[in-house]
Amino acid sequence: MEDAKILPNMSKEKMTELGYGLSQEEFINKCKTDPEFSEKWGLKIEERELDKLERDKLFLKLNPETKFPRFIESSKFYDERNIPTKLITTTKITKIESYE
Repeated sequence: MEDAKILPNMSKEKMTELGYGLSQEEFINKCKTDPEFSEKWGLKIEERELDKLERDKLFLKLNPETKFPRFIESSKFYDERNIPTKLITTTKITKIESYE
């Protein structure tokens, strides 16, 4: 990573390339879509949709005092209560090279 002292003189393009000046959402999207950038930062970001059972469990975990109908057909119940629809996993990657 380049020395922080040169940041005031660095172009916006170079800062973006290095990951500076990005919002959290921009940084995450760049890691998800640009393998070279992701590798440079040592991060792997994966995203997947939660199934109904996972949303059930998450609802119960976040609202242990609340009772709800046993069979919920619509995701609207969870959407109205802001229960997430996706699981985003961020993994820090340690690169190890070995020569024999």
